[in-house]
Amino acid sequence: MNMPIVNGMGRREFLLTGGALVVGFALSPHLEALAQAAATKPVALDEVDSYLVIAPDGAITLYSGKVDLGTGCRVAFGQIVAEELDVPFARITMIEGDTATTPDQGTTGGSTGIIGGGMQIRQASATARKALLDMAAQKWNVAAAGLTVTDGVVRSPDGRTAAYGELIAGGRFNVKLDRNAAVKNGRDYKIVGQPVQRPDLPGKMTGRHTYVQDHRIAGMLHARIVRPRAIGATVTSVDEASVRNIPGARVVRIKDFVAVTADSEWNAIRAARALRVSWTGGGGLPGSDRVYASVRAAPVARDQELMKVGDAKAAIGSATRKFQATYEWPAQSHASMGPSCALADFKDGKLTVWSATQGPHRLRQVIARGMGMEADAVRVVYLDGAGCYGMNGHDDAACDAALLSRQLGRPVRVQWSREEEHGWDPKGPPQVLDLRASLDAEGNIVAWESEAWLPINTPNLFNRSMLAFSAAGIPQPEGQAVAQVQGNVYPPYDLPHMSAVVHWLQSTPLRASNLRAPGKLGNVYGVEGFMDELAAAAKRDPLEYRLTHLKDEMGARILRRTAEKMNWAARPSPNPASANAAIATGRALVYVHYKHVDNRMGLGVEVAVERATGRVRVTKITCVYEAGQMINPDAVKNQVEGNIIQAVSRTLHEETIFDTQGVTSVDWRSYPILTIPDAPVLDIELWGSPEDKPMGAGEAAHAPVPGAIGNAVFDAIGVRMRKVPLTPARVRAALAGQA
Repeated sequence: MNMPIVNGMGRREFLLTGGALVVGFALSPHLEALAQAAATKPVALDEVDSYLVIAPDGAITLYSGKVDLGTGCRVAFGQIVAEELDVPFARITMIEGDTATTPDQGTTGGSTGIIGGGMQIRQASATARKALLDMAAQKWNVAAAGLTVTDGVVRSPDGRTAAYGELIAGGRFNVKLDRNAAVKNGRDYKIVGQPVQRPDLPGKMTGRHTYVQDHRIAGMLHARIVRPRAIGATVTSVDEASVRNIPGARVVRIKDFVAVTADSEWNAIRAARALRVSWTGGGGLPGSDRVYASVRAAPVARDQELMKVGDAKAAIGSATRKFQATYEWPAQSHASMGPSCALADFKDGKLTVWSATQGPHRLRQVIARGMGMEADAVRVVYLDGAGCYGMNGHDDAACDAALLSRQLGRPVRVQWSREEEHGWDPKGPPQVLDLRASLDAEGNIVAWESEAWLPINTPNLFNRSMLAFSAAGIPQPEGQAVAQVQGNVYPPYDLPHMSAVVHWLQSTPLRASNLRAPGKLGNVYGVEGFMDELAAAAKRDPLEYRLTHLKDEMGARILRRTAEKMNWAARPSPNPASANAAIATGRALVYVHYKHVDNRMGLGVEVAVERATGRVRVTKITCVYEAGQMINPDAVKNQVEGNIIQAVSRTLHEETIFDTQGVTSVDWRSYPILTIPDAPVLDIELWGSPEDKPMGAGEAAHAPVPGAIGNAVFDAIGVRMRKVPLTPARVRAALAGQA
């Protein structure tokens, strides 16, 4: 089954893109009906017509404001529609993330594509089915309750039939979403819950897929932005003569926003390298070697008590066995494999932008505000990017292109370099977590305190600053959106006394944004690491210790099943068999209840540590994951696996290095990531039923990985690593300190 994908483009733009996909759509019998319907359809969230258009031939077009960032939502959304409408999956076409034709379902992220946008699509489909049955009932003067549907054809008890396309005849439903419209029971699913193949994978595997970096517009210019060495520096002079020998090169300066354009990409690159710009000021950063001290010293907007059970402070203060530890998590880059890119076309007072943004409707508001335009005059069209998992540079590149297109009156394509992507994308922020606890005579936890220093979210998500607008001197609210970085600051266990306090910081050293499982990696790394420290201090088996403090039966079942799959042998850590081994081996098992309300999971890790080099190799990871209802089980498993692999990379390798001027880790050598040969063996078990509610897939599996790796390293070498990444140099230093 193949579901065509338009990626939110209108018919004119779509036909201009070229390529095999256009051929497939050009042959589609309902292309003209699709284009005509899109031109006038509503986009209101509560209108069925905002989501679904049925052509006379029965072909169905789904309009989704949520986008597929490589997570497989395209297929899942199509499966939901096909299931609720009882039509073949191959009949569904999807248009996504086009602010002119799709409803504003919010930003895509946090594994909420299905549990948020997907459920709106399910309700719209159920409402549409009810409306179609009512049309048939009225046509035949029979009761709708007696009608059945097979493959988009309604049948009456006396044998009369009418196809969906015949009933609605390409017209509108003109009905609101009915939250009481009956959706199917999970036990009756035929399409949802099946492993349907993703239609984008063949093109991605063969290099034929069109990413935003591949998109072209007739008559467009290529552009590169010229940025200062020091963040916040201002321009003192620009020597335009320095690029006169490059054919077609043109310099654009708007205050401190400096760019070069050319008719070819290579000439734009040459011009950006050759242009002589003098800068002054900027910098003032603490440097990554002082980042954690700067986090503690940063101005606090407010404090928030997230959890309070009993009196943890008093209980710890009066205890005889008390412990404390500090865990630190670094700033990290999104490190997208393809640097950010965007295209913009300003014409007749209106602007169209093509971007791989996670939030097309949000980006439209940001661009309109920065450009001084009405939102209705700005259209943002989503095209696939090379991964982001949070706000990377895509939105910034879109603003770059928008400014340049308006300035020049031509379509403009802005492509960032690798150095820009690593140096200027918003970062996952650094975190500091102080932990304190006390134990009773048997080693059980009596009291626990968590104290975290985290960047505060600006209340309005549109209050994030765009590089282009800041440089151009365009007033914009200064703010940041880092998502729920406070998640999992305290443990998921049942303790007599527990408290958790967050010091919400007004700013971070580098511009911050949400990065996959925002904040939870660092928090769980600290919480589960400290839990392991307490188990070791009590000389207790880490599994038994967690189960003693865990009253949630589902969580306990998941934890026991994870241990069973690992062939867990009960003993305290560290591993006595590795005490003198040149290659020390260790294992660990952790438990997470994501955000304390979402997915539960157990995760076990096995590592090998080379004492001489300090190199840590993760050899195997076992995960038991509560997934709930899985629309496409293959996609869910893919997301869990991908999250785990990326979290291994972030734990072992990734750290943004910066000096007082700006980021210095601007390539793959200075900012390494996990390589394919070093990827661990994965053993994934998914728990869920078609009758469960969807819980979101993937992101939760990111959170427990660092804690499990850190604990497994302790099990191997008997040294506690409280700072990520676990680089060879850091491990060697820890071993030397032990000696």
